Amino acid sequence: MRSRDVDELFAEIRAGRLNRREVLRRGAALGLGAPVLASLLAACGGGGGGTSETAVPTTGGGAAQQTPSGSPGTAPAGQRGQGGLLKLLWWQAPTILNPHLAQGTKDFDAAAVVLEPLADIDINAQLVPKLAAEIPSLENGGVAEDGLSVTWRLKEGVVWSDGEPFTSADVKFTYDYVINEQTTATTVSYYRGIESIETPDDYTVVIHFTDPTPGWFNVFVGPYGMILPEHVLRDYVGEEARNAPFNLMPIGTGPFKVDEFRPGDVVLYSVNDNYREEGKPFFAQVELKGGGDATSAARAAIQTGEVDFAWNLQVQEQVLASLEAEGEGIASVTPGNSVERILVNLSDPRTEVNGERSHLGTPHPWQSDLAVRQAYALAVQRDVIAEQLYGRGGEATPNVLVAPPKFVSQNTSWRFDLEEAGRLLDEAGWVRGPDGIRAKDGVRMEIVYQTTVNPVRQQTQEIVKAAFEQLGISVQLKSIESGVFFSSEAGNPDTAAHFYADLEMFTNNPSSPYPLDYMASWWGDPSNIAQKDNNWSGNNYERWQNDEYDQLYQQANTELDEQRQVELITRMNELVVTDVASIPLVQRNNVQGQAKNLSGLELSPWTSNLWNIANWVRTEG
Repeated sequence: MRSRDVDELFAEIRAGRLNRREVLRRGAALGLGAPVLASLLAACGGGGGGTSETAVPTTGGGAAQQTPSGSPGTAPAGQRGQGGLLKLLWWQAPTILNPHLAQGTKDFDAAAVVLEPLADIDINAQLVPKLAAEIPSLENGGVAEDGLSVTWRLKEGVVWSDGEPFTSADVKFTYDYVINEQTTATTVSYYRGIESIETPDDYTVVIHFTDPTPGWFNVFVGPYGMILPEHVLRDYVGEEARNAPFNLMPIGTGPFKVDEFRPGDVVLYSVNDNYREEGKPFFAQVELKGGGDATSAARAAIQTGEVDFAWNLQVQEQVLASLEAEGEGIASVTPGNSVERILVNLSDPRTEVNGERSHLGTPHPWQSDLAVRQAYALAVQRDVIAEQLYGRGGEATPNVLVAPPKFVSQNTSWRFDLEEAGRLLDEAGWVRGPDGIRAKDGVRMEIVYQTTVNPVRQQTQEIVKAAFEQLGISVQLKSIESGVFFSSEAGNPDTAAHFYADLEMFTNNPSSPYPLDYMASWWGDPSNIAQKDNNWSGNNYERWQNDEYDQLYQQANTELDEQRQVELITRMNELVVTDVASIPLVQRNNVQGQAKNLSGLELSPWTSNLWNIANWVRTEG
């Protein structure tokens, strides 16, 4: 499937030249999965529906490419601000608008309305120029053959919303800002591989890497790559970074500017009159409201039509279907690259060492045994969870890495087999006691299984608990508010990073077509393991260490050969799965609620839902 083919299909739909049957025929011929077909049908006035299938093929890896220009659904020239108010609902409210100090998707999304990276990533994992004039490549000389540098050419004539010119100095400043340890930027890990940056003129940026870097597009691209204005923030680098007024009222190059921000509640935006694209944005104002929960957000967008768009609807399929049947909007389903998984703690959450539990040097009393972890994996009904709870929103998967397709292992599988799980536990010496609970050497198999407060997740917990208890494993369920669970507070024992439980469950995903940022979740270097010494900022929550995995990860960081990249990363996924560091459950598609007459969204699993909000339009009817 080529991006141009999809663009042409979208264009014909927008022009009203295709009916639903023809859309289905053409989409199938292009190899589009059901989620994409659902979105195409929605664009021509239908709801779509259907079951989940694999994501649209992507390019990914070191061969990231540029999407053709002329994207569908853009506002016509001369229509800037004619669309009135666009109402958005994020049920997790943003708390800061500086993306390099952000704590979660909610903050990155709210910032993406105002700030821009050099390039972003579309649904096909292809790079789309934003502040860059073109995408660097080997062919145009932008990417060095040795992988040690990349040269970006910037668009000329771009200005910040306050009228100051955007130049290469702003790109260099953003790097200096982020890499300063006193800034404590949350995006710093993406920039540590840079050795230096040159700016030979106002429109050229040359990035030099310490080592050959196949993922050169991981910096200044996507939600973690938004560029900051030097003239606004030059006095707020390092220790002063948290004190900058910019954090709440940013100046950007994007289509909108902030009029008012109430952290934890709402952001109000209006048109940036200095935005470079003629006739855009179509909407005059944007309201991004935060708070509530996924179900109430779905009701507001789909049933009552109170808002135009609602984010991240992890809502049971039958609830979505009911809302659609009587509602003003639709559930828009697009391919996802995220996996809902159960993390298995390899450390002991009950024993305290030097003021911390789940200490790296204190093995878990039974989950350290591979046979036990294998029994856990056999006791999880992934198909039941996917079909009954997610429906269009996901499908069962044996892999922790599900995109781009070339990196997805074909050597993995899963099955539900309580008999085999019981045999493994028996052979490992964990046998049932008089009360039916398994024990060994006086230690009872009693686990705490935690996740966030969410109806789908609580029902998933119940399905898993029922199977585990049939095996003789006692399960205590724990639900934590998402604002607490995903908090970075070092003193909060209920965060996912502390992992003071035996099992925990949440979703994660790669943010780059070369997914090393994601695979770092299992890199076993002590500096990368969440623990007290690093304020629980490490990526490896399971405290899992595997020598083969670590060697593959280090090789993948500098490997330039595409075939070898695939071999390395595919094998890394297989190690996580077969050693049962995590139990993948469902490949989640992205489910949003939206008004039937809202178009031009081009939602991508690789970046913010609002990455191209300049192109959003409201159609007639």
